[in-house]
Formats: sequence, structure tokens, C-alpha cells
Amino acid sequence: MIGRLVHTADFQRLLGTKPKSRSAHFAVHYVSARPSLPPKRKGNGVNAELSTTKIVLLPEAVDKLIVGHWLGMVVPKRHAKCSVTRNAIKRQMRQALCRQEKTLPTGLWLVRLKAPFARVSFLSPQSTVLRTSAAGELDDMLLRAAA
Repeated sequence: MIGRLVHTADFQRLLGTKPKSRSAHFAVHYVSARPSLPPKRKGNGVNAELSTTKIVLLPEAVDKLIVGHWLGMVVPKRHAKCSVTRNAIKRQMRQALCRQEKTLPTGLWLVRLKAPFARVSFLSPQSTVLRTSAAGELDDMLLRAAA
């Protein structure tokens, strides 16, 4: 099972590292760590700590809820204007990580779209051509990252 990265601190930590692997449209970042805990909140929902406070990491895995792989995805609107396209690309990212999960080391993974797909070649976000192209590119990139 693959967990989701949801905290800004984790995304900042991953984006601060050099990409582990790149392709024409994607880049993957990796950190061998566990995700950070959410910031403590007061009763009214305001953060009890400053954003400059030290990051607190999750404790060691004690039950089945703590997984070994955590995935974050970045698909900017400037590269995929339509929400259907962004969601289709995110779906491909998730499926690629699921396919390669056994070969990848545990830790935090961030896959980001760094260049748009040409609209001339891929007319529909649900086209088979776009799905196979993105899946092949993601699989190759993750295999290189695992090596």
C-alpha cells in the first residue's frame, strides 16, 4: 500500500533535493525518510507552532497503517490546463508507482510534471495514446530511479 504526502513540509523537503531521475515530461524526487507529523493546532484551528519550528517525524512503524512508500504528486495548471487532464496524469503517476513498488526503496517519493504534453499529438486527456505514452515514460523513469 502506498501512502499520500499531504504536508507542505514534506513537499518542500523533496523539492529541495536534486531529481533522482528525469524524463521528457516528468521528474522524480526521493528522500529516504518518513513523512512529518502535522503541526499541532489549538482548539480554534490556529497553528500552535511557527512554520520555522523543527519538523517532527513519525515514530517507527507500529501497526499496519504506517506504510513504506509515500507518494506526492505535482501537476501544475500551466502544464495541464484542464482538470480532467491533471487527474488523468495523476492517475498514471499513482499506477506507475504501484507497478514499480517492489523495486523502489521505501521513503518519500515526489513525481512532478515538468513539461506539458503537446495538444497536437494528444487531443483528448483520456486517449489511449496519452495514457500509454505517460505510463511508459513513468515506468522507465522509476526504473532508472530505483537503480
